[in-house]
Amino acid sequence: MGSTSRDIKSETVPMATSFEFDLEGNSSKQLLQTKNLGFHLVESGNGKQSNGYNHAESGTTRMVNLHGKPISSDLSKTGGWFAAAFIFGTEMAERMAYFGLSVNMVAFMFYVMHRPFSSSANAVNIFLGISQTSSVLGGFLADAYLGRYWTIAISTTLYLAGLTGITLCATMHIFVPKQDECDKIALLLGTCEPAKRWQMLYLNTVLYLTGFGAAGIRPCVAAFGADQFDETSRDYQSHLDRFFNLFYLSVTTGAIVAFTAVVYIQMQHGWGSAFGALCIAMGVANTVFYLGTPLYRHRLPGGSPLTRVAQVLVAAFRNRKASLNGSEIVARLYEVPGSSSAIKGSSKIAHTDDFRCLDKAALKLTEHGANPSPWQLCTVTQVEEVKILLRLIPIAASIIVLSAVFTEYLTLSVQQAYTLNTNMGHLKLPVTCMPVFPALSILLVLSLYYLIFVPLARRITGHPHGASQLQRMGIGLAVSIASVTWAGVFERHRRHYAIHHGFEDSYLTAMPDLSAYWLLIQYCLIGIAEVFCLVGLLEFLYEEAPDAMRSMGTAYAAVGGGLGCFGATILNNIVKSITAKGDDEGGRESWLSHNINTGRFDYFYWVLSVLSFINFCVFLYTASRYQYRVKGETEKNGGDK
Repeated sequence: MGSTSRDIKSETVPMATSFEFDLEGNSSKQLLQTKNLGFHLVESGNGKQSNGYNHAESGTTRMVNLHGKPISSDLSKTGGWFAAAFIFGTEMAERMAYFGLSVNMVAFMFYVMHRPFSSSANAVNIFLGISQTSSVLGGFLADAYLGRYWTIAISTTLYLAGLTGITLCATMHIFVPKQDECDKIALLLGTCEPAKRWQMLYLNTVLYLTGFGAAGIRPCVAAFGADQFDETSRDYQSHLDRFFNLFYLSVTTGAIVAFTAVVYIQMQHGWGSAFGALCIAMGVANTVFYLGTPLYRHRLPGGSPLTRVAQVLVAAFRNRKASLNGSEIVARLYEVPGSSSAIKGSSKIAHTDDFRCLDKAALKLTEHGANPSPWQLCTVTQVEEVKILLRLIPIAASIIVLSAVFTEYLTLSVQQAYTLNTNMGHLKLPVTCMPVFPALSILLVLSLYYLIFVPLARRITGHPHGASQLQRMGIGLAVSIASVTWAGVFERHRRHYAIHHGFEDSYLTAMPDLSAYWLLIQYCLIGIAEVFCLVGLLEFLYEEAPDAMRSMGTAYAAVGGGLGCFGATILNNIVKSITAKGDDEGGRESWLSHNINTGRFDYFYWVLSVLSFINFCVFLYTASRYQYRVKGETEKNGGDK
């Protein structure tokens, strides 16, 4: 097939060399014998036949250096854990900056820029949501044109520029409104001088610059780290499993630093020092990332994945009238001969029977001629790429509710903490530090994961890693239900306690006899849920995504998290509009009243628990029907090494 697109890199091949599939099981006996592997591969040039992939030749994509040349020397001189260590530092700094902004920017907009608290919170939630959902753009650029290394390099530079701009905003008086005669009472009454339009424009510009920087880092850094391990190694699966756990450990470490050290710096030295610390951390991470350049292994970008998806959809539509049924018609699905895929940076993918309407894109028809356009006829591998992306959507979507729950915790549980005693012995913990406890629980679980969970789960499941990725996700979603259910139970007790002891109207006064550390139960449970669900999802997406779309695949997790942020805001607005009544209707307050003691946060938590349970059931159904990507026997066994 001749190529008219940069996505397909193959020589012109006569149509007679395409591969045959009988979609109804009515083909030759030889094809029936290879049906489980999904396609019948004919080696060009020597006439040999092979079921599946020859892993030594094409089961994995060849690794290249920074200049795109194959790494022909000893692979042990590049990649591995030493190279991955440089990548961990980049992710740690990025997460530190991300959470540092999320925990401080609402207060900065309120206290310094003099914006209303509610609009400040909404603005930051929107920023967080956009920075995550736009990760698909970063993944697209990495897979299509730039490669993961250059996407990370450019994105970290943008991130650093944005943080520098935020630091300037916090340190130079010209970028903020006047702070004279603006005490707490004036802030509450809204009489402080508001920020000028150009000042807010500047702040939003540099803030979103960091957001788009994060959008380029997030989908690439995990996949780039996993690229450093040799797929032909017998220990590859074990290395990959440990990598993603350690990767999430670096995420957690960055969050802990943001929730503790950065908050402390802000309280003791001001906003400029806090944002400056984030800027310095990102600068150091950039330097560390560049120092590891000679050690990195790279995968070639495979051209625009969106173009390849569009080609499949257009070709399938053009061939929509072609029949796939009937024993008199043997459907011929096109694939290039030989061991190499037509897509740069990708191995061949076995044919599957789901989404059969898309198979028409690879259906060879007489009107296609000898040299059809990829908009008329696609390879089986290209069609299977689209099928995989579709199959991954419901799995990745299962974290939307989990992300919404975690987003609600960042705001609602802080409001709860304001009414509770945060003393720990002689130490009084700032309320803004409360989100550190989910991160600490994640750190603890990851530390004990291989010592306790894996051996115990291995005895139960027989799985070499304790549980499969989808099983771990299911465990995480189940634990999240327990977390939000406990949150509702404790909030009911806290509210009754406040009303019974005369604190009904004192919603910013800490009740001395009710400890805030009861919140640790819901915090720790949601931390455990994140470990199992998100780590399992990242590993699952990396392994299941097409070779030339792995950045796009891992971006699904970030997109799901971003949709959770948006979903939390939408859910809040819906609940407020439904549960609140005006003065002409009795003046009933919303469940999410500004006064938490007269609101019904417990009802809201139970709504979240119901949504979490429904989401868990949908996930179980989806996971039970998921069809894994078919791999060759050598690839599954770990190669010859």
